[in-house]
Amino acid sequence: MATAQARGVVYIHSAPRALCPHLEWAVGRAIGRAVNFEWSEQPVLDGARRAEFYWDGPIGTGAVLATAIRGWEHLRFEVTEDPTPRSDGGRWLHTPDLGVHYAQTDAAGNIVIGEDRIRYALEISAGSAAELQRELDVALGTAWDDELEPFRHASDDARVVWLHKVG
Repeated sequence: MATAQARGVVYIHSAPRALCPHLEWAVGRAIGRAVNFEWSEQPVLDGARRAEFYWDGPIGTGAVLATAIRGWEHLRFEVTEDPTPRSDGGRWLHTPDLGVHYAQTDAAGNIVIGEDRIRYALEISAGSAAELQRELDVALGTAWDDELEPFRHASDDARVVWLHKVG
């Protein structure tokens, strides 16, 4: 039986220039082949670089990639794995201050919060709307999104827009 395949994107939102070749090596090792990123300046952070890399590999490669590149200081990244008929999608966010946040995603890229997590948020909030909001923000990774959003906008001027074949 053939191994089920997935695809996704590694977004390096900001990395020190000296770290760039190490990131390429780590991603290449994680997917089993050499890779070369097309690096560009990150206008949000002086001296930082940014890149996007579209990958394909066995289901679970997103987690392998996030694990391979986490832990370096001054690195901001996002790894996505698209859902397949056999697996849920995922999104891994990393910032130097917050560490890694993982969230399951649906076919449209929306974060899916499980029933047990929602029940926990309701229980912990004990009727407080403010506490419920805080718990849901944690589950959604709002702090990570808030920190990464300015870095994401830097890619709005990217030269290439990738469209995946549908169907």
